[in-house]
Amino acid sequence: MAKNNRRHVVPDPDGGWKVTKPGAERASAHTNTKAEAEARAKEIVRNAGGGEVVTHGLNGRIQDSDTIRPGYDPFPPRDTKH
Repeated sequence: MAKNNRRHVVPDPDGGWKVTKPGAERASAHTNTKAEAEARAKEIVRNAGGGEVVTHGLNGRIQDSDTIRPGYDPFPPRDTKH
């Protein structure tokens, strides 16, 4: 799993929902609905090697956190069973 790969799903004050990366200036994605933002955040994290998706409510408080497994591992662990 990629170290420190995290995205937050947060409400956008101008409408809709944003997918943000801690420390980034711009949003990774913007969607109309919270469900779309969650799905996009999970896709981004999965493609980046896995990590965490943290979902916030309209009040800004954390509502949920999901650990996402890698979608594609270019160096999967070797099978040690023979």
